[in-house]
Amino acid sequence: MSDDQPAPSAVWPILTYRDARGAVEFLAAAFGFQQTTVYARDDAPAVVEHAEMSWPLGGGIMFGTAAKDNGPFGARMPGNDCVYVVCDAPDALCERATAAGATVVRGLADEGYGSRGFTVADPEGNLWSFGTYRGHST
Repeated sequence: MSDDQPAPSAVWPILTYRDARGAVEFLAAAFGFQQTTVYARDDAPAVVEHAEMSWPLGGGIMFGTAAKDNGPFGARMPGNDCVYVVCDAPDALCERATAAGATVVRGLADEGYGSRGFTVADPEGNLWSFGTYRGHST
């Protein structure tokens, strides 16, 4: 891996959305996630079985349509998830997110542990925290 390439993430949060196709559009517009793949049902294209979006600094998220089946993933209720994402420019990202319709839960703040960040809710109620905190080194 070269120095200019982000390390791949071994952690990929999985979320659930009532409108997974709408989530693809929102997550790209509000936060800058990049669509990697969307697998929908042939007989019901609005039902997303599996979607992936990558994060420019590495890693990404997975999600699908709520109530698509009675399995452990399909039966999950949307709007209960909370994700923290590392970003380099939280001020610009907060402005972008709110311009795209994200609801501010916690405005931009400098934390005592050296991070700067914010939290917003997406249209289905999931909480997204973005900040410069990269975790403790081991």
